[in-house]
Amino acid sequence: MFNYIIGTVTEVTPKNIVIDNHGIGYDVIVPNPYSYQEGKEYKIYLYHQITENSQDLFGFQTKDEKDLFLRLINVKGLGPRTAIPMFATGSVNGIVDAIDRENVVYLTKFPKIGDKLARQIILDLKGKLAASEETATVNNELVEVLTGLGYKMPDIKKVLPSIDYTKTIEEQIKQALQCMLK
Repeated sequence: MFNYIIGTVTEVTPKNIVIDNHGIGYDVIVPNPYSYQEGKEYKIYLYHQITENSQDLFGFQTKDEKDLFLRLINVKGLGPRTAIPMFATGSVNGIVDAIDRENVVYLTKFPKIGDKLARQIILDLKGKLAASEETATVNNELVEVLTGLGYKMPDIKKVLPSIDYTKTIEEQIKQALQCMLK
């Protein structure tokens, strides 16, 4: 029904944001509300869930996040309210990589995802998810910078899943360098 909304954030709460679009305030449940600033305009990709008792809008900063979210909520036992926190601390590439590598430990770090549900996610989605061209381009730029700084490819590949690709390239480099030093 809704694909995205462009508007100004007027309120930030622990679970959602309110985004004003032409005088109408929409409650949007987002992975990390505090990554938004009041008074700033955003384009948010939406998923509209209608149930017997409620209607909810779930929002994402990138189309990749929304696409992965839609794949995740089709996994038996994984609803929108369980899937949304995965994007607060996990990047799209990190989640896809964990699924493809069958990394149950990574998936169980998210709230309400136990061993059984993590294995179901892997069973249903392994090999069916691919990083988008947009993310691959960001990866390539980051990889070029890190190799230019003298880092070796095996070390770079270890930190790529933990990078938040919604941030600027400068912030990604800083995050990658912090991960390299750990």
